[in-house]
Amino acid sequence: MLDSAPVPDKTSYRDSGVDIDAQDEALREVRRIVRDTYTPGVLSDIGSFGGLFRGTFEGIDAPILVSSTDGVGTKLRVAQAMKIHDTVGYDLVSHCVNDILVQGARPLFFLDYYATGKLRPPVMTDVVRGMARACRENGCALIGGETAEMPGFYGDDDYDVAGFILGVVDASKLIDGKAVREGDVLIGLPSVGLHTNGYSLARKVLFDQLGYDHQSIVPGIGKIGEALLAPHISYLKPLLPLVEERALHALAHITGGGLTDNVPRVLPETLDARIKLGSWPVLPLFRLIFEKGNVDRDEMLRVFNMGIGMVLIVAPDAVGRVAQHFTQIGQACYFIGNVVKGSGRVVYDVPPSGFASWIE
Repeated sequence: MLDSAPVPDKTSYRDSGVDIDAQDEALREVRRIVRDTYTPGVLSDIGSFGGLFRGTFEGIDAPILVSSTDGVGTKLRVAQAMKIHDTVGYDLVSHCVNDILVQGARPLFFLDYYATGKLRPPVMTDVVRGMARACRENGCALIGGETAEMPGFYGDDDYDVAGFILGVVDASKLIDGKAVREGDVLIGLPSVGLHTNGYSLARKVLFDQLGYDHQSIVPGIGKIGEALLAPHISYLKPLLPLVEERALHALAHITGGGLTDNVPRVLPETLDARIKLGSWPVLPLFRLIFEKGNVDRDEMLRVFNMGIGMVLIVAPDAVGRVAQHFTQIGQACYFIGNVVKGSGRVVYDVPPSGFASWIE
């Protein structure tokens, strides 16, 4: 039977939808971008089977390595619709940097995974350019990655990204929440938007329910697509000096789960975080989603960061120097609550006029 089957023309990988030449084209530009992120610890070049990094840490007596991985979620849909791709690469690195910062770690190196239905070299290059910019800003080397062209699995113009980070902290400066005590003060650092969480709900409200498109302009917000692409902030630079001074009892990165689910991750089981709603301003984009999308209070607080991207838990006698530090560097901050006896959860104090009055 096999002998009688017709012999097809020569079949190539390109015929199945995978273009190795396009990958080579993309990597030529990526090499230049990535090399600009290299720090003295990097021992290998792009294209190696594994990234090499020197395992010596000057000024650290008892190094603890801290790792994390994350993605950007459906913010990618906004980037793809707007044809702006560098921002999600930047977001990816910033998110990962913040995730290890909460334990006191500074980043050493970063790796990425980029998967797509059809490799578009300019798109991939833009994504990597955003990663590289964030890596440079955070003193982090981009030492490797994987590019996967997967026709039939993703649409031709679809792509997904994931990031992997490794950092280091001296054991004496590790932040693990064990120092949190009743009476500690909660300080919030502002976000500039959704960062990388809550996009599925935001897109449903803004596009499906309200009928906006990415180019719609809303008073006080501007172009919807641009507002949704506001970058995920890295808090490394304003917080690292406080980590070095051991001025912090705990840090919580406010990502998926909002204040409601993220602050308890650093609380002892016998203490609550009492957060005073109304103690910081709400961004207009959150106000629009709440008012026009018929989203209830608890859902807003559990899905979105609501304008707070990082929460510090600080001893009362350290509040003055922490506030002074932020004033000196021009970093906005808000005193948003206290630690009280409880069961390891967040309790909200609602303004007398109600939640809606604050968010309005």
